[in-house]
Parts: sequence; structure tokens; C-alpha cells
Amino acid sequence: MTENSRISAVLTGLGTCLPARTVTNDDLAQRLDTSHEWIHSRTGIARRRVVDAGTGTAELAAAAGAAALESAGRSSCDLVLVATTTPDRACPATAPQVASAMGLTGVAAFDLSAVCSGFVYGLSVAAAMIGAGTCESVLVIGAERYSAIVDPQDRSTAVIFGDGAGAVLLERSRRPEGRGVVLHTELGSDGTGNELITVRPGERYLRMEGREVYTRAVPTMVESARRVAEAVGWQPEDIDAFVGHQANLRILESVAKRLGLAPERVIANIEDVGNTAAASIPLALAWAADRGRLTPGDRVVLTAFGGGLTWGSAALIWPDVRPVHG
Repeated sequence: MTENSRISAVLTGLGTCLPARTVTNDDLAQRLDTSHEWIHSRTGIARRRVVDAGTGTAELAAAAGAAALESAGRSSCDLVLVATTTPDRACPATAPQVASAMGLTGVAAFDLSAVCSGFVYGLSVAAAMIGAGTCESVLVIGAERYSAIVDPQDRSTAVIFGDGAGAVLLERSRRPEGRGVVLHTELGSDGTGNELITVRPGERYLRMEGREVYTRAVPTMVESARRVAEAVGWQPEDIDAFVGHQANLRILESVAKRLGLAPERVIANIEDVGNTAAASIPLALAWAADRGRLTPGDRVVLTAFGGGLTWGSAALIWPDVRPVHG
């Protein structure tokens, strides 16, 4: 969707849900051959949130979705889209359960799986459906319970991932250049890298080739972000805030540097929540909005890279929105 579109998708609500339980690097060091210094220096992570036993992805998603509706001052929507790598069951999809838990039985609902790119993919799909006139409003939820698929004894993954959910409400508008408008999105994939981030058939836990992922993620995110900015006529100096998938602080800093962005324009909350995959970008947006790092009218670029391999970026004008935390 571009600035010249007659009908636009506008971000009107923002909500989150983070588990109450915090696991610090020192906590992990008690059972793994690691330390706070080792983890923090390599990832930028100090702590992450983890669900208690019995809490599923649907519960996190429903709380974040309800918070986003409250933020927008709405009680319903036309579609609930849940981006997740960790559905509570392989079948059926999580989204219908989430919709019903929110009192939205009867609305359309489906899951989307693009791993860490899931939220940007969901944003793009939602904006396109609104632009096509299929929906008036779409709730896009990124929700993850990575503690269910991470080997607690694997130092390469156990220190990285956390649980959580973030959501936005997109609504139909005829303000092509107004605040909150999703101006443009771009998506991509490369299935030749499908083994780099994967849960193999018959296995329970996630496997990740961290070094190779880093090598591919940085240039791919740079080019994706550059393409989406150029599509709306933005130069690096025009971008007020860069919100990348919170995978690793080194990746975020490397991407920003290659894009020519000043460090103060980079939004990073990975220190407090770790890598929450499809939930990471909406959680980072809420974190930044709460701290005045995002103000209405800011030009924002979102960028993600994840398993598949998949990637995507979006350009939007930041709205006057107050995050609500579920």
C-alpha cells in the first residue's frame, strides 16, 4: 500500500502482554555454562519473560489483542490475525480460540507463520485486506511461547528467547498521508535457508545456526529497509525511528549503521525481554511509545528477518496512540 492509495490502513490501537515471571542471565548461569557478561556482551539481553506452566500462546495473544482494542477505543474488529511460531496445537489454528476468548466469536480468524518476520507479514496482509475492502478493521497479534520449543540445556538458544505478545489494530481510513497510515510494505523469502532456524520433524526443540543467521540477517534487513524507505521517498535522514526485530543488539546496531541511521533513532528493548520472535516489534513499539521515543507524526521503518528464511519491512507514520498493557 502506498501514500497515493485512496483507502489506507491506519494503526489506531497498540497492546501488549508480558508474563510476570522474569528470568535473568544470572538465573540461567546457575544451570548453564554461561554468565551474565557472556550473554549480555554477545546479545544485549539481560533478562527475558517466561510463562508459568499451563499458560499458552492463546492466552498471551488474547490479552494483547484485548489491550489493543482498548487502546483504540473499540470493542470488536472484522478479523483476528495471529502471527506465531508456537501455536498451542498443530491443529486447529490458535486465532479462532483467541477471538472467542476476546468475545469475538463469529469474526474471521486465522494464523500466520513466518517466524520472526510474522508481525510484519501480518501487518502487510492486514493492510492489503483493508485496502481491498475485504475488512474494515484487523487485529494483528504477534504472540510467542518460545519456552515451549527451546531446549533449556542448549546455551545457544536458551539465553536468547522469551515469551510475550504484542498487537495492533488497523482500521480503514481515507487519509492517505495521515498519522498512523501504513504507507508501504515489502516481503521476501529464501527457502534455501530453511534449515538455519528450524524445529525438525519428530523433534521438540528449536535448532538455530546463529553465526550463519547473523551473516544473512544484516544485509537482508538493510536492503529490505532501504527498499521500503525508497518506495515512500524517504532518505535515511528522514527516518525518525528504526524498529527492527529484536533478535540481537549487534544485528540492530549493524543494520542501523549500514543504513546511515544515528544510534538515537534505533529502538531496542531486547535487554529487558529477549527475542520474542513475532511479538518483538509490537512489544518494542509499545516500549518506545511509553518512553516518548515515538511521537505522533514520526516516520517509522519496521524491519524483520526470521526462519524460512523470511524477511519484511514496513513504513508508517506514527499515530497518536497510547499503548495498553494486558
